[in-house]
Amino acid sequence: MNPRQLKTFLTVARLGNLTRAAKESNLAQSSLSDQMQALEAELGVQLFERSRLGVILTSSGEVLRTYAEEIMALNDEAKAAIRAAAQLQESALRIGTLETIAAEKLAVFLSRFRHVNPNIDLTLKIGGSGELQRQLEEGSIDMAITFDRGLRDERFVKRLLSREPLALIAGGNSKAAAPEKLEDLIHLPFIATETGCVYRHLFDRAFADAGIAAPRIATQADSIATIMKLVASGAGYGVVPRLALGTDARQGNIRIMPWPGATPTTSLIMAWRRRRIQPAALSLLLAAASQDLGSLRSVDVRPRHAV
Repeated sequence: MNPRQLKTFLTVARLGNLTRAAKESNLAQSSLSDQMQALEAELGVQLFERSRLGVILTSSGEVLRTYAEEIMALNDEAKAAIRAAAQLQESALRIGTLETIAAEKLAVFLSRFRHVNPNIDLTLKIGGSGELQRQLEEGSIDMAITFDRGLRDERFVKRLLSREPLALIAGGNSKAAAPEKLEDLIHLPFIATETGCVYRHLFDRAFADAGIAAPRIATQADSIATIMKLVASGAGYGVVPRLALGTDARQGNIRIMPWPGATPTTSLIMAWRRRRIQPAALSLLLAAASQDLGSLRSVDVRPRHAV
């Protein structure tokens, strides 16, 4: 196995389609197929199930994917460490985050960081929580800044930036009385993202932590911005991070209603891959974040070492 084969294998595994994988890898499809056949021959197992719809990993392929991701990450880490020792390391950072966090939390911070560190090139990638996790695993981003879903992965370090309050919101013209007890919320029509999205996780968790069943979702939306537009139009209620409200609340389009009980919160975290030697640019970003963005406390279940 060589890094080129493993990189191609991971691309096929992610896309599930040989044609798209060949295009992304800048290979002729015949060359890509030859690489995968050579890899299967070397290992003596079938890695993919092929059909007219595409390809999926076999159980052996799933095992290889886990090791391939680690091998490629270690390969990149070794290159970075060697370049750092020779003072040839590129000063660049790729940060992945949710659109809401980028607009309301990171814009000023990253501008200040770039002013203090003009030699570090920043790339900000916006995506959903699942996409950010995939990019972190593949190494296409150096760090993810998102809301914590409670997942644990020993390959990555997580640090708490801040506890962000959630807000119960209604349309700015809503005349509805504020709920007096948590149970009153069960009967309200709510708008939320689909199951699997980090914002849906926050919604469900807010009610689970309060010890009551989550209300029925009257409308599912594709983003937090869509939820707020629907709420502002009077289509229902929502539970969103307060930092997402921005101008909608200030302009009176959205009404923040008192939560009947202790206000629920969510954890804003940074996550990055564990390395023996961290890139200098990433170390600078971590130091700046600890000062400007929050407490930067560990949310790992393991001791803080080898990060």
